[in-house]
Amino acid sequence: MEPEAPVRVDDYRGLRVWQRAVDLVVLSYQLTKKFPADELYGLTAQIRRAAVSVPANIAEGNGRQHLGDYIQHLSIANGSLKELETHFHVAGRLGYLSQKQLDTVFDLSREVGRMLTVLMQKLRTKRG
Repeated sequence: MEPEAPVRVDDYRGLRVWQRAVDLVVLSYQLTKKFPADELYGLTAQIRRAAVSVPANIAEGNGRQHLGDYIQHLSIANGSLKELETHFHVAGRLGYLSQKQLDTVFDLSREVGRMLTVLMQKLRTKRG
């Protein structure tokens, strides 16, 4: 396998928040593989959709021409993150995940949330 080309600083793939959000997607897929089959079109699909929405909105916002649009997409990513946490709370209450698994996903989610908040604050300062 060839090494990846260096990522430009202005490229969304170089953003640590995007990278950690993708880690959250991977973790979400791994955890939902063990859900009951009858959840495939229910909670499994909802978790996966919400998880993918986080880095997708970070990337889309980064590609926008206007700073306000970027901030708006980061806000949407943050909303998807809260939706994802809610779905995982439900999965925990249903007994689909252990407390250790929930702790892992919530720790990563909090990290991504903090990073989104910091990025939005920096962009608002830049815009101001």
